[in-house]
This record gives sequence, C-alpha cells and structure tokens, in this order.
Amino acid sequence: MSLLVDIRKDFGSFRLDVSFETGDGVLGLLGASGCGKSMTLRCIAGIVRPDAGRIVLDGKVLFDKEKGINLPPQKRGVGLLFQNYALFPHMTVRDNLRAGMTGSRREKEAQLTGLVERLGLRGLEHRRPAQLSGGQQQRVALGRILAGKPGVLLLDEPLSALDSYLRWQVELELLDVLSGFEGPVVLVTHSRDEVERLCRDVCVLDRGRSEPLRTVPQLLRAPDTVASCLLSGCKNLSRARACPDGRVEALDWGVTLRCASPLPQGLTHVAVQSRALSLAAAGENTIPCRVERVLDQSVPPILLCAAGKGPALLRAEPPSLPPLAAGQPVSLHVPPERLLLLRG
Repeated sequence: MSLLVDIRKDFGSFRLDVSFETGDGVLGLLGASGCGKSMTLRCIAGIVRPDAGRIVLDGKVLFDKEKGINLPPQKRGVGLLFQNYALFPHMTVRDNLRAGMTGSRREKEAQLTGLVERLGLRGLEHRRPAQLSGGQQQRVALGRILAGKPGVLLLDEPLSALDSYLRWQVELELLDVLSGFEGPVVLVTHSRDEVERLCRDVCVLDRGRSEPLRTVPQLLRAPDTVASCLLSGCKNLSRARACPDGRVEALDWGVTLRCASPLPQGLTHVAVQSRALSLAAAGENTIPCRVERVLDQSVPPILLCAAGKGPALLRAEPPSLPPLAAGQPVSLHVPPERLLLLRG
C-alpha cells in the first residue's frame, strides 16, 4: 500500500507545506514542537481540511482541492492514535475494542478473540482503562483502531507521556504490533532515538515545511540541512562561509577547513559529529580549543572545549582520552570526509 500527502494550510502566522510519499513500513515525521507534525496527521485523518493539495491512500483519493474531494474521517480508512489514547474510561477493554468493530455479532466476537490474542490482552478483557498500565492502554487503543481495518496508521507521539522506564517497555510492545501491520505507518515524534529504533524512513519538518524523505541511516550519518542535523543529534554546529579555494570557513570556530565534497549551493553552516573528532597536534583541519570540562563518567568520556567565538561548546567523544585539566589548550582534528556541509 502507499500514502501520498501533498498539502498546504495557511494559519496566518504559520503555514503548513508538507509533501511526501511512503509505502508499507514506518515513516517518522521528525521535528521540534510546533513544526506541524500533529497538524499533518489531522489533515490526513480528515479532522482538518487543507487549503490546497491532495491526499491519496493506495489509489483512493481522500482529499483533492482541485477536484472538490474531501472524504469524511469515517470513510478514509485511516486509524489515528492520539497521545492520550482516548479510551472510554467507563468501558472495559472488551467494550473499548468492540467500539471499533463493524459486522454481525458473531463476526465481532471472532474479531475480538483474535485481537485479544494478537495484542496479549488475555485476562484483561473486563478491566477498565484506569486498571491498566500505560503499555496495556496503548495496546487496547491500537486494537480498537485495528478493528476498523485501516489502510494506514497515524501515531501522534504515542510514547511522549511515559516515563523513561515505561517508555522503553511500551516501545518494544509497539514495535511488535507495528511489525504485524500491513500498510503505511506514520509516527510523529521529536525523538531521534525513537526514529532510529522504530522507523525505516524519516521526513523532517522544519517550521511547517517538509524536507525530502530519507532513510534513517542517511539522516543520522549525513544530514544536509541545519534542521535535520540538529534533529539527528549532532551537537557541534558553526555558521560557515564558502572560500574561493573550495574550503570552508567555520565562523564560530575561528578556522578554515578542507572538505572532501564540493560545497553545496546555499551553504550556511558546517557541523561535525562528536565521535568524528579526535585529539591531534596542531595542523591542517584542526580546531584550536581550550578544555572546559571532561565528563569522564561517560563511556567513552566526553570532552567539552571552547573554540573561536561560538557560544556553544564543542563536544568530542574520542575513543581514548589522556588526563586533561580545565583551561588546557588542545587541538581537535576534523576529518574532511566527516565535515557536514549544511544549508539553512
């Protein structure tokens, strides 16, 4: 199955402009709070009507502004899981699951039995949501959605309200459920770790605009915009200026660096991942720094250094670290092939 989304929505002070196409598997919508991730899901589900564009699910047009098509939510075949799961608090697990079913009584009973087994809810059928753990509540909410036989699953930050221990447990349970779903899954998150563990592809949203789809390894290893770089977890970023000789001046680090790749049009920043930096004698592609702090309780140890005029500290995670004192001068080497060249 496939999902095509190409929509625009003007809210006055904020404009949503999102375009992507995905097939079976989990696509992560990754972005900071307020970038339009949840609004995108609501447009797909039919809760919010875009101003322009189209949405197509496996050849079925859900929305097309030019053709005047705007199917109601109940006719779209879309399953949307809200952050709070939206279970009926006065109903049992059994009744919550049945709320999403259609068909005869016998068909509903057969489907209910199948969902209870598939989602590991045996023995919980007569409990109410308040008597369930966070992971159990999520499985019931997903079961209710799956009972409607959706063509696509939309998950709106399903792990954001959980503490770290419970989040890990629920994430594993969610992964099991998603692995058995045949169709596209769109997962909204602001966590690069969730994207790395749960998703195959990722679409970065930055201030309402979507970037081209990429695989998760592409995002983590070679981001090409400032937004995707920051969301990938890279901590070392500097404003940059292209030099006539093909090198790049890192303005915040006070150095000019050699690159392994041609400079892209629209270059605004450079970045380097913490584990790409190593201690070296002064020379080509090194950044003169001053040690600010060593976090030696981490594995590997984390070295924080001040360089140039940038307000942020450079973070390095070399495989080994000699004894260093605060204020000591050091040089950090940047491999040309590991220097990330970014557009704004």
